[in-house]
Amino acid sequence: MKTYEDYFDTSSSPLFLDQTKILLKQLKSLSYSELKIAFKCSDKLAKEAYENYQSLDLDQARIPALFAYRGIQYTTMAPEVLEDEALRYLSKHLLILSGFYGLLRPFDTIVKYRLEMQSKIPFSLYDFWGSALADSIQDPFILNLASEEYAKCIRPYRPLIDVRFFEKDSQRLVEKGVYVKIARGEMVRYLAQNQIETIEKIQQFDLLGYYYSSSHSSDHEIVFIREHK
Repeated sequence: MKTYEDYFDTSSSPLFLDQTKILLKQLKSLSYSELKIAFKCSDKLAKEAYENYQSLDLDQARIPALFAYRGIQYTTMAPEVLEDEALRYLSKHLLILSGFYGLLRPFDTIVKYRLEMQSKIPFSLYDFWGSALADSIQDPFILNLASEEYAKCIRPYRPLIDVRFFEKDSQRLVEKGVYVKIARGEMVRYLAQNQIETIEKIQQFDLLGYYYSSSHSSDHEIVFIREHK
């Protein structure tokens, strides 16, 4: 995650802040060794996470969620260079799943944290969040551009329309992690810049060499394919 950079004024607090406070109390109670086991990470990252949680103050949230993450999807999305109209679209349509905050809107203010959804601290975050995140989404359909680790928070409770990106290699269709993440970020940019509101318009996505495959798609899955380079 990024440290604070003054991109935009934020307008909202996370919806599940009371639950986040419960998680923070639990995380503060864990020893360095317990945190390292839970996070399954290096000594360096575990030390940083431990020190961060011991001093973390949720009232010091400064950065909008949309601009807080460094992952490939967010780098490709490049929200810091999107125009106001595209940002307004994301504010209306985009939801970000988080192990720590549950569900975030783009301009909810958050703090820097480390907590993947699969971490056990020692309880399961899937059990902790239960159906609450899915129940809070009022939209008639949910377009899923999240990894399965996070989609699993919603899938048991609400139907999802999954967007999948494949490389065609020797007549086989293969999902390659890095390329999928890049394509997801590019898809979010495409949706925002073109103000997309329908499935038919989503199917017109043709960036990065991808094309929509009707023969591989279904009512619950939109599939894009490109030739392996």
